[in-house]
Amino acid sequence: MKKKLSGFPEYLPGERIIEQQVLASLQHTFELHGFGSIETRAVESMESLTRKGEIDKEVYVVQRLHAPEGSQAELGLHFDLTVPFARYVLEYAGHLEFPFRRYQIQKAWRGERPQEGRYREFLQADVDIVGQGELAAHHDVELPLVTLDALERLHTDFGIPPVTMRVNNRKLSEGFYRGLGVADPMAVLQRVDKLDKFGPEAVRQSLADDLGMSAVAIDACLQLASIKTDDTAFVAQVRALGVTHELLDTGLAELAAVIEQVAAEVPGRIVADLSVARGLDYYTGTVYETSMAGLESLGSISSGGRYDSLATEGKNTYPGVGLSIGVSRILYPLLGKGVLVPSRIVPTCVLVAVDAEETRTASNQLAARLRARGIPTEVSPDAAKYGKQIKYADRRGIPYVWFGDSVKDIRSGEQVSADPDSWEPSPADWWPIPIRKDESA
Repeated sequence: MKKKLSGFPEYLPGERIIEQQVLASLQHTFELHGFGSIETRAVESMESLTRKGEIDKEVYVVQRLHAPEGSQAELGLHFDLTVPFARYVLEYAGHLEFPFRRYQIQKAWRGERPQEGRYREFLQADVDIVGQGELAAHHDVELPLVTLDALERLHTDFGIPPVTMRVNNRKLSEGFYRGLGVADPMAVLQRVDKLDKFGPEAVRQSLADDLGMSAVAIDACLQLASIKTDDTAFVAQVRALGVTHELLDTGLAELAAVIEQVAAEVPGRIVADLSVARGLDYYTGTVYETSMAGLESLGSISSGGRYDSLATEGKNTYPGVGLSIGVSRILYPLLGKGVLVPSRIVPTCVLVAVDAEETRTASNQLAARLRARGIPTEVSPDAAKYGKQIKYADRRGIPYVWFGDSVKDIRSGEQVSADPDSWEPSPADWWPIPIRKDESA
């Protein structure tokens, strides 16, 4: 048997059932908020994939097998859904109504070292709002509310841990760095973005060695990054650091508005965290990162922000704000460790028994009547003894077996007369449901 490729998650049928239900929940929530679905191609030009941020080493390039020897790959698999979406907006702007509200659930690919929570192929669910020329600031509040609604439904319906969304503003950080006299604020941002991964001392060393910053300026940057509040108290704490800049003032005001308004609607789920930086340089304002309680080691499971110039062409600019939910990052660890399991590994609710192969047509017809009423049904694969047919159903977790004019709950042993045109299973048995491991004990 060939060695399994690392970083490319695959699910067993029961796990796939849960994933499909999670995707349906996300889709339902996004559409409740008025977002329409799109799908973009898997490949983008290397020019568009590498023009923003330090991601060129992560891109999987795509090249024809018989391409001329020595030719450079012109295409790559997209590493997120934001860059393809920006290209999509530019290409189809004449057919879109602005502000354009879209959600997109697709896979993306990054050629990085696989580890828990980080994969080479992964599924994302994105929501974005894009304007034409300008986009109102209140959408910076709307997007976290939509995303928190989606994640709260996953918490309620699937037992996924509750989340905390951490928010900062690029203008706040950049204005602070400029107030310190930093010539390249983006370089500082990219290093501060690694605080969670490498710790403050490693970041301090990088700021000194790579950027030549003074100890005083580095201390101020790390002090700023240490500020974290669940209300607008961060404003006074930043002011107390004594740095002034017009852009800093704008960022403080914008972040305070987001924290105040989101916290008013979803208390306990959002905090101002001035260490949040987001490494990609197309973000220009509010930035978001989200973690699951007890699983902070996985990193952010939902990230995004405001981008004002990613989609621009000639005189037309399409500013936007969006958030991405890392579906694979959330689900794969929970499913792989058996924390989240399906109530059964197949959709089937009823197995229709077969008396003899000569009567299989009658069993097929009965199954069709049940399916017509939305009850997932299959017919026994053979006309074995009833005991063997029941064992078949039990192995697959099918709760009911239908015999002629009666149906048996094989868990309790109860068998009752039933009419396929009116009988209904219990609500919990109709379709497989997700169960937390501690709940299934």
